[in-house]
Amino acid sequence: MAKVHFVGAGPGDVDLITLKGYKLLSEADVVIYAGSLVNPALLKYCKEGAEIHDSAKMHLTEIVDVMEISVKSGKEVIRLQTGDFSIYGSIREQIEEMKKREIDFDCIPGVSSFLGAASSIGAEYTVPEVSQSVIITRMAGRTPVPDRESLRSYAQHQTSMAIFLSVQGIDKVVEELVAGGYPVKTPAAVIYKATWPEEKKVFGTLETIASKVVEAGIRKTALILVGDFLGQEFYYSKLYHEDFTHEFRAGKSSHAD
Repeated sequence: MAKVHFVGAGPGDVDLITLKGYKLLSEADVVIYAGSLVNPALLKYCKEGAEIHDSAKMHLTEIVDVMEISVKSGKEVIRLQTGDFSIYGSIREQIEEMKKREIDFDCIPGVSSFLGAASSIGAEYTVPEVSQSVIITRMAGRTPVPDRESLRSYAQHQTSMAIFLSVQGIDKVVEELVAGGYPVKTPAAVIYKATWPEEKKVFGTLETIASKVVEAGIRKTALILVGDFLGQEFYYSKLYHEDFTHEFRAGKSSHAD
């Protein structure tokens, strides 16, 4: 029976779609892709004759109507979403419509841009003894953010932070983070279109990052990364320490006479 497959397209690089996602995309009869955000080069994986729809020009009902008509006609449908749709993917409303209309579906996760951004700069969000938590959030805009989830309230933890959909208000972001507790010397980076060919990387501190972003002409499609994980402080993990014993390896000291 035909169904709708929600597929995470990856952060931008066409090779970062998962193997399962690629296989489904290459076999799909109908593809509805988020044209304003998904790399259109991914469409080269579609088979000849596939029906392509750009959802940037469609509202929710139109999108779901195409899904319903296609599935009921026995066609396999791909809803090609940005990065990993589990984060700011607007997938919930589509899933609810699938259930209401009794349309069969499944979800194929992708690689999020917050992972692509960290990889592009060779960073790890969870550095031993520096930070072991990551806050993924955004600044309030046309979509509101609950007061209890404000940047200022999260900043008190001074942990690693990946801030989506907020670079257009970089000055306000910095203001809120500093007011909440981050020192002005906290390292920060802004990655524009992580993993895309046109990727840009800007590095600084909370004191300097806003002006550098303006100079770079970055106004959208960028992630703001904040935290000491970007700094020079570093400690080796226990996992690979020669004296660390675990299920698969005896520590060096355990072999001593």
